Amino acid sequence: MTIADVDLASAVLTVRDSKFFKSRLVPLGDRTVQVLADYAKRRGSCAQSKETDTPFFLGRNAKRVNISTLENAFQQIRAHAGLRREGGPRCQPRLHDLRHTSAVHRLTTWYREGKDVQKLLPQLSVYMGHTYLAATQVYLTMTPELLHEASLRFERYATPEGRND
Repeated sequence: MTIADVDLASAVLTVRDSKFFKSRLVPLGDRTVQVLADYAKRRGSCAQSKETDTPFFLGRNAKRVNISTLENAFQQIRAHAGLRREGGPRCQPRLHDLRHTSAVHRLTTWYREGKDVQKLLPQLSVYMGHTYLAATQVYLTMTPELLHEASLRFERYATPEGRND
């Protein structure tokens, strides 16, 4: 991600040439914009170049942050937080799993807000950079929270108004 890809004034990131060479715009929330703006100020003091093709995220050496550095940092944070699954090293939570978590949280929130989830699923798919809804479905793991919200929705649908049993 370069400086040109981070538009904090419009609260949008441009993700270029991701999987299958697709690009997309990703809207940002207010808190994320603030965190990125704070980082940009700190980054500005150590960055050698302000050219738009300069990497936005820089390591301590003022060079582009390597993915392995991010994965190692995630492993350290995960260990510090005590997040661990059965099954050995290959079964442990990964940085990429945050996409799954984010998608499920979005769905759960929509259910809680009474939104039309079926109507909004294509928007989630586009947000995640998918062309087809089936690609997004892979990320929608059933969790107790999501199941609870979907059950409440079904109960409201299936129970006649005024019935108190």
